[in-house]
Amino acid sequence: MAKDAAFHSLRQDGDHGGQEPTDGSAPPLTDTMGAGARPRVAFLFIGQAHQLLHGITIAEELALAGRVDVDIVSTTAINLELACDIVVPETRHLLGFERIGSRVLRAIAARLGRVLPPKLPSLFIARRRLDGYDAIILPERTSTILRKLGVRQPKLIHIDHGAGDRAVGYDKRIAQFDFALVAGRKQERRMLADGLIRPGAYAIVGYPKFDAADRIRDRSWHPFADDRPVILYNPHFSAELGSWAKDGQEIVRNIVESGRFNLVIAPHVRLCDTRKGRSAAEAVFGMFRPFPQVHLDLGSERSIDMTYTSLADVYLGDVSSQVYEFIRTPRPCVFINSHGKDWHGDPNYSHWNLGPVFDHAAMTVAAIDASMRDHGDYRDRQRAAFVDTVDEHAGRGSSMRAAEAIMSFLCRAGVADLRG
Repeated sequence: MAKDAAFHSLRQDGDHGGQEPTDGSAPPLTDTMGAGARPRVAFLFIGQAHQLLHGITIAEELALAGRVDVDIVSTTAINLELACDIVVPETRHLLGFERIGSRVLRAIAARLGRVLPPKLPSLFIARRRLDGYDAIILPERTSTILRKLGVRQPKLIHIDHGAGDRAVGYDKRIAQFDFALVAGRKQERRMLADGLIRPGAYAIVGYPKFDAADRIRDRSWHPFADDRPVILYNPHFSAELGSWAKDGQEIVRNIVESGRFNLVIAPHVRLCDTRKGRSAAEAVFGMFRPFPQVHLDLGSERSIDMTYTSLADVYLGDVSSQVYEFIRTPRPCVFINSHGKDWHGDPNYSHWNLGPVFDHAAMTVAAIDASMRDHGDYRDRQRAAFVDTVDEHAGRGSSMRAAEAIMSFLCRAGVADLRG
């Protein structure tokens, strides 16, 4: 795709007369909107690229509704390029694309070996500009700091970037949002119980990432030449919660030495979004690159567009929410309890009820065999867990439902007019 055309509306670094914004001095958007201008909303992506897939098709649907102006705002060109790639070319002109922050912050990030510029300084620099929007839609919680930075005008709307079970998905900061979109009944129950959402201030919309990932994923691609079962090893980025630091190398070695499987190693992208993290992952997994039955992905687009959760025959993981993307089609799952967690009855580990759980890396191959042999015992449980996690309506995509919910909220809040 020729991105020059796609970026005709991209305002790099808030390019106001060629001046680099460094202290929030760029004029707020309301200064230039004029009388009778339509409400403006921003989809703000200051995290890794995987978060963008949870919101970009919502932004597209909202722009297509024709009642508000929609901008995609990010601190990285990577996110903006991916956004342009996902949006249908015929509707791309309906969206604005803008990179916020500064060259100084990006230089600091590069020097530190980080993919992302530091979030808080980036938000501080952009605070006045962001205060010109009528609503800001966010797939993370760090940006709630905007309220303390003086950003008062926009309504803050929370969208998921995963629908897992870990406590981090039920962050107390969610309660600071004016409106929230949730994937299904599971999140609704937990968030209501924890006081994170309020009746009338949320909507169940399903999982918009499916819309984006299904659009861009290359279904014809396959990393292996033979038809041996494909195991996806998808460790979480946290050394304290996940398995890669303690057991990852032995897990992989046992699978390779069995000679019976093809193996995709695709850790959560946050494991490799710093120079230090990538080096650590290479130290654990890099030695397996030469093996033809091993495909190692430390952060390509395929690691976020559901390529691997779609093609694998068996999911091997720990605490990643990607297991719920995998069981969209029920298949064998197996989980490694690297830290001896007493997990039974713990809602943060509910997904460990979807397949066998093993405690030692030496048991890896036996556990994989058990997951395939006994999958019939878990199939109905997986179906029920998926339905509880992701509310799907036949014929109505999640992105459309999410856009409608946002428009309805903006109307009730007096931000947008649905008439016409």
